[in-house]
Amino acid sequence: MEKIASFQIDHLRLKPGLYVSRIDRFGNAVLTTFDLRFKEPNKEPVIDQPALHTIEHLGATFLRSHPEWAGRTAYFGPMGCRTGFYFIAEGELKSADILPLMREMLDWVEAFEGPIPGAAAAECGNWQEQNLNMAKWECRRYASVLKNPAEDRLNYPG
Repeated sequence: MEKIASFQIDHLRLKPGLYVSRIDRFGNAVLTTFDLRFKEPNKEPVIDQPALHTIEHLGATFLRSHPEWAGRTAYFGPMGCRTGFYFIAEGELKSADILPLMREMLDWVEAFEGPIPGAAAAECGNWQEQNLNMAKWECRRYASVLKNPAEDRLNYPG
């Protein structure tokens, strides 16, 4: 079997940032997968499960409701390693193309108040495992990375 693209990135050199993970073509359709790397792999504690789950619910809600990006959003969800999220959007895109969108999403999560969308037994298989305060903290921390990112935070290490 071939080693998948995400396993070919040197995680010992990877820093928090916003990266293009891959670009896939399906006929005329093009999808770009982004790596929203919140944590430095193998050096920082991972995102705790309740905060990760809350960011997933809020991020997906924001992106699928966004006036410009809702129709281009294919997926938003956590990485299994819990160091960040994947965002899949329609089109051949670069990190800089979605940087304003990601900043907007992080600000929205940070300002969010009220019931977490989809956090009900009929809507989610583990609806009680949520932590809004920690989700806000993680998003605030990641937003500082995306405030004025250097090129090495927008392109995978070579």
